[in-house]
This record gives sequence, C-alpha cells and structure tokens, in this order.
Amino acid sequence: MCKTEKSIDKDVLAGYNAGIERGRLHTGIGLIELERTKELLLEHLPAPPAVLYDIGGGYGEYAWWLASRGYDVHLFDLAETNIRLSADLAAAYPGASLCATEVCDARSIDRPDESADAILLMGPLYHIPEKAERIAAVRESLRLLKPGGLLFTAAITPYATMLWATTVFGRDNRLLAEEAFLHMVEHELETGEHIRPTGNTAHRGIGRSHFHTADALRAELEAGGFADNTVHGVVGAAWLAPDLDTLWADPASREALLRTVRLLDGRADILGLSTHLLCVSRKR
Repeated sequence: MCKTEKSIDKDVLAGYNAGIERGRLHTGIGLIELERTKELLLEHLPAPPAVLYDIGGGYGEYAWWLASRGYDVHLFDLAETNIRLSADLAAAYPGASLCATEVCDARSIDRPDESADAILLMGPLYHIPEKAERIAAVRESLRLLKPGGLLFTAAITPYATMLWATTVFGRDNRLLAEEAFLHMVEHELETGEHIRPTGNTAHRGIGRSHFHTADALRAELEAGGFADNTVHGVVGAAWLAPDLDTLWADPASREALLRTVRLLDGRADILGLSTHLLCVSRKR
C-alpha cells in the first residue's frame, strides 16, 4: 500500500467508500463526461502498448476501458471500496486485465521515476483542499512521467454548483432561497473553495473540495512543472439538455449533443459553462 499524506475531506472519502462513484458515468451529465473524455484520451494518448497510471481513478471505469485497448494500466485510488469494486468491471472487458490495483494517495505513488507514458489525474485536484498539496500531487505525476509523457487532469469549475442549482437539475429544491447556500456559492466564485454550509440546508454537495477556473488549473499545473497545458470543456452546454438520458439513448441525438460539445471546446469566453474541465499537459 502506498504512503498516505494529508487526506482528503473525511466526508468525501466516506462517500467514495460507500460506493457513490459506481454508475455515476452512466447517467445524466456523466454520460457526456465519459464519452467526451474517451475521445480526448484517444486523440492524445500514444499507441498501445504504453504504460498508463490512473491516479485517483475511482473503481476503474477508464482504467479497464484502456486496458481493453491494449494499454498496461495501473489503477490507484485512496478509497478502499473503489479499489475493491474495480474487480467487478472485469466481466465487461473479457480478456483484459489491470497491471495493478492499489489503495494509494496521489501525492505518493510507489513507482519508479519516469516509468509512465501517460497519467490520468481525474479526481485528486478537486478533492485536495490545500493548494500546496494539490501542487505536490502534480509534481508526483511529473516525477512518474517519462520525458514527453502526457498528463490528463480533471477539474470542476467554481460555477458548477450555481449552474446546477439554477437549472433543471435543481428544480426540486429550494437552495436559492437559502442564504447559507448563496454565501457558499459566492465563496466558491471568489476563492474556488467548496465548503458546505452547516445547518438545515438541502445541499449535500461532495464535501470540502477545490474548484478551478481554466486559468487557475493552468497555473497550478505550471507550478507543478508542466508548461504546455491545454484545457478542454468536457461537457460544454450539452449537459443542460432536458431529458438527457432519453436523448443519449438515440444515436443521432447523442452525436448531435457531442458535436455541440466539440464546437464549444476550447472557446475561452464560454469554457466555464462546462462544469467539468480536462487539461492535457506534456512533460518536457
């Protein structure tokens, strides 16, 4: 087991150990996130076989898919439940296997220097509240990557909570009437810190986290040693479509939604509308 540094918020870790990640990418906004992320990975990754580290990879949705395409994939996650559940995905990918599944902190990975061709850092940066510790996770990925290796870093934007509460997704609650909720949103917009309010709020959120604008994400990656950082809006505006699951089930509608995501991808004036970001960085 890898060494554990300062942990993520205890409520966040408890949620993952309760299995909340399972199935998240197969409904609602997760459908777009999964498909568009796969597109971006295939666009940039070197050809298999290449060594990939999926750090903070949950129960291995991307890890197993990449392994089935011939990559040598090592899965690391801080939640023991996620690592245990990863074995359940084997049936969906007959003939594929992961090189390793380990409970591990993103800031201390038990692998040699320059041993990975690419790294997926899909969750740690928004679950590590302290900036110095987030940069430590980025520097650990820098250590692990071979020269020219790729880092894929996911982030949640500071607009995500407010957008969720003011759209169809928040229609069944009264969060906007709660002063504590609005104060939380104001704080997120100013600082990127997501701190759930105490008291009788209907908002449960994801526990204490940190949300990034595209500029803030680039800045932290640069502080961690990466100079070439391209940020993509993973879900664009498509996540706002009513009855998303039904639309996604129709191939023509699904492709139309993905086309809108691609059209908005990288447009700086609207990038924040995508609640999820993915930055592609290369180690020099």
